[in-house]
Amino acid sequence: MKKLKLEELGRIDIPTFKKTEKIPLVIVLDNVRSMHNVGAIFRTGDAFLIEKIVLCGITPIPPHREIHKAALGATESVEWIYEKNIDDALIKLSKENFQIIGIEQTTNSKKLNDFTIENHYKYALVLGNEVDGLSENALNLYDEFLEIPQLGTKHSLNVSVCGGIVMWEFFKNLS
Repeated sequence: MKKLKLEELGRIDIPTFKKTEKIPLVIVLDNVRSMHNVGAIFRTGDAFLIEKIVLCGITPIPPHREIHKAALGATESVEWIYEKNIDDALIKLSKENFQIIGIEQTTNSKKLNDFTIENHYKYALVLGNEVDGLSENALNLYDEFLEIPQLGTKHSLNVSVCGGIVMWEFFKNLS
């Protein structure tokens, strides 16, 4: 056994990535403030061939050195747009027939492992602010709320870790 070198991994280049069929998944960042989290979401989105990322509100946008540190070039491969207002972003995605899924602990949220991901749907997963979560004013625009089961003492996960978990779960079921 040996570790693989970068050139042995067989990764595609950016032009090939752009032409590659994506899974029907959009990630929406609702007022995520950390550039590290934004960059990490881009990098994970690249790994799992998501359609695009929608950056909303105060979420920082590329190009920025701090985003690039975590994204490692994924801001060039993954399509992204900026939408100032989360309500407008969710309404547009809903009109494009995306199921709008908030990743949030609510009175109506389902555990991620109890949610059936159906491959005939398109999904938009919305991740919220590191402190305040999803914008309260837009909660009525969601089709579902999911939460990741947690058994320890902490009540939440870092937003980029949470994003990685839910993207992996949807990738497994949609690819």
